[in-house]
Amino acid sequence: MANTETSLSNAAEALTARQQAIVPIAALAAAADIDQLTAALNEGLDIGLTISEVREILVQLYAYAGFPRSLNALGALMKVVETRQQAGLQDAEGQAPGRPVPTGEALLVAGTANQTKLSGGPVKGALFDFAPAIDRFLKTHLFGDIFERDNLDWQSRELATVSMLAALAGVDSQLQAHMRISMNVGLSAGQLKQLCEVLADRVDQQAARRAEGALERQLAVAMGH
Repeated sequence: MANTETSLSNAAEALTARQQAIVPIAALAAAADIDQLTAALNEGLDIGLTISEVREILVQLYAYAGFPRSLNALGALMKVVETRQQAGLQDAEGQAPGRPVPTGEALLVAGTANQTKLSGGPVKGALFDFAPAIDRFLKTHLFGDIFERDNLDWQSRELATVSMLAALAGVDSQLQAHMRISMNVGLSAGQLKQLCEVLADRVDQQAARRAEGALERQLAVAMGH
């Protein structure tokens, strides 16, 4: 019985193969390393990520790394899918969003609710008072338009976001914030440590070190240190 309990605990601390595949796709897309991204896309599709899931990750990328890198990564995915089809590989298309995304003031309400749930409380501060437009854009667009799309679950979105931010220099506070959000959506410290290991193995040591540092800082905050 003890061995069974231990194996279940270890499983809970581990990322699935599908979740692991998200990490290099997101990070390499953010780093604009198209050659390595192409290999990661093929591996992700081989593991069983759907075309829709991968496409959604690369669309979400623009919120963190800008439209140019998102567009280039989507172009790489399109080429990979075409090449695989020509080779006779049949990848699952996957699901489109199952519900319409709200518009107008309903989008602001939905996005604010998503942001509050993900962050663990209302998000306020002097910066948002100084620049209310960015506050509204975060609520309506990032946490509304993007996070209301239900063809990619929130854990997958956060694994992608952490990986994207780890690939970028100078965004340590945002990376730490998304370590916290990742734990808020049910990812364990062990799983996030494994994300850092995947970054070291599949992306580069700098990205892994950024992620490790952000996770250590967030765990220290959570413990009250």
